[in-house]
Amino acid sequence: MPPILELRNLTRHYPGQRAVDGISLSIEPGSFFSLLGPSGCGKTTTLRLIAGFEQPTAGDVLLRGEVVNGRKPYERNVSTVFQSYALFPHLTARENIEFGLKRRRAADIARRVQAAVSLVSLDGKERRRPAQLSGGERQRVALARSLVVEPDVLLLDEPLAALDPKLRQQMRLELKAMQRRVGITFLLVTHDQQEALSLSGRLAVMNAGRIEQVGTPEEVYLRPKTKFVAGFLGEVNWIQGVGVRPEATRVARVPDTNGARCRPAVITGTVFLGDCIQVRARLESGEETVTQVPRALGAFQAGDPVYVSWHQADEMTFS
Repeated sequence: MPPILELRNLTRHYPGQRAVDGISLSIEPGSFFSLLGPSGCGKTTTLRLIAGFEQPTAGDVLLRGEVVNGRKPYERNVSTVFQSYALFPHLTARENIEFGLKRRRAADIARRVQAAVSLVSLDGKERRRPAQLSGGERQRVALARSLVVEPDVLLLDEPLAALDPKLRQQMRLELKAMQRRVGITFLLVTHDQQEALSLSGRLAVMNAGRIEQVGTPEEVYLRPKTKFVAGFLGEVNWIQGVGVRPEATRVARVPDTNGARCRPAVITGTVFLGDCIQVRARLESGEETVTQVPRALGAFQAGDPVYVSWHQADEMTFS
């Protein structure tokens, strides 16, 4: 199946800075794809290039196989949901949602708007203005406004960043279910590792304007190709040149005799995390490790002698 969105050697330079440095990417129709990376890595600039808000210094953006570099944003069949929602404060939720349809002189506006309202669970709140809605409800209005025009690709620029943690978790579930229902390609830009891992079918990890790795969440987390990807996707214990995730590391008072690699260590501290205890230990080599253990097994104190163990299959190595 040909990609719905393709980037070919896409580049965007500013004076003294390469914001996007020759990236290439293919995204399948109907997929949920994420661009993940730290602030300033070029992911939002990439989104703006796709949307047409900026023009590339070099390279191409293709939608359904056609180069769209010269097209204005409204001439590309893409929609964007911004972190700030970008709602019109003087319009009701319904009027905000139908705004794009009226600009495009679309047919059957009332039916399409009502379908979008129901899709994002805003029935009964269509007449409220943004100031009368919660943060989550305003985000739903922004999603409905972008989806109602039936874009080929929906671009999401850190859409959940302004929400509190509990609401953010709820909206993740809703966003994933929504994408499956509508079948539209979603491209999420985020710095939140958990968000990208939980929502995406595939993702690209960006760093300093370049793509470090593309793959499924499982591939980039368990088999990172670079030290940057390994460290950005989660905490890593670096032990004698190899990386081991905390969840693959065990701490015990007696050595592991089941074929695991095992090193003596001393507890340096513990942190209560609610559902588990984070245990930090220092190996004889001086390397620090972190492990999360169940509360029932977390009766460790600073200074306790222990053994840190892990299996070779869980090691991450880099050339």
